[in-house]
Amino acid sequence: MGVIRTDNWLLDSYENPIELCIKLESYFDDVHSSDICNYLSLHGMYRQPSKNGKKLIDSMKKKKVWDIVEIEEQDLQKKWRGPDIPIFIFPSDTTNRKIQQDLNGKSGLAFKDKLFLFVSEVNVEKEIKALFTHEYNHICRLSNHQKDENDYTLLDTIIVEGLAENAVREHVGKEFVASWTAYYTTKQLEYMWNNLLFPNRSLSKKDRNHTNILYGFRRYPKMAGYCVGYYLVKKYMEHNSLTSYDLLSIKTETIAQIK
Repeated sequence: MGVIRTDNWLLDSYENPIELCIKLESYFDDVHSSDICNYLSLHGMYRQPSKNGKKLIDSMKKKKVWDIVEIEEQDLQKKWRGPDIPIFIFPSDTTNRKIQQDLNGKSGLAFKDKLFLFVSEVNVEKEIKALFTHEYNHICRLSNHQKDENDYTLLDTIIVEGLAENAVREHVGKEFVASWTAYYTTKQLEYMWNNLLFPNRSLSKKDRNHTNILYGFRRYPKMAGYCVGYYLVKKYMEHNSLTSYDLLSIKTETIAQIK
């Protein structure tokens, strides 16, 4: 399927996100457009149309956002032997402080059979490539790693995120990895792994602390799960001279070097 031309959707329906999500209903099983809209907004899609919506869409089109992603999709699908899935691109939520401060106005959401990218007009080409690379790596991991995402433990999740951001480092360049990859020193990461992540590695996705530790909510270090996951995957890649493609089908425990 590749990139769906949501730029045309936006020209017609930017002012009404629910109307946009009606077009998405056929890509979900028995989910109403309002629920789709709420879920996408929760993960970074714009909530309220801005007064300069037409200008925003024109800016995204002028930057060739849809074309950039289409070229990257063709490249990575061949490189990683990944699945052909629909890719939807929408403006990101400019009111979301976390997205604006930690992710420079961009976000993404990967399902097993579809992918969403939320970008802002400030994102440059390499940032867009990095975002797509991260999310498409998730898709490829899900298709290669024979474990249902609903059964993922905290360990599975941090390794998935570590795989994706190391793929960005490898494919786009280390200067375009997320800022959270540099939050902690190696010594701090080792401490968090041994004293926080490893003891809680079996937490299911249904457990509240799975999310709290992953993102560093409440009393936990900021982006703890993401940072440790990136560290573990990078260490394994460098020690074994492996590429992102090599890691797609390797077991979580092997990558984390748990005997």
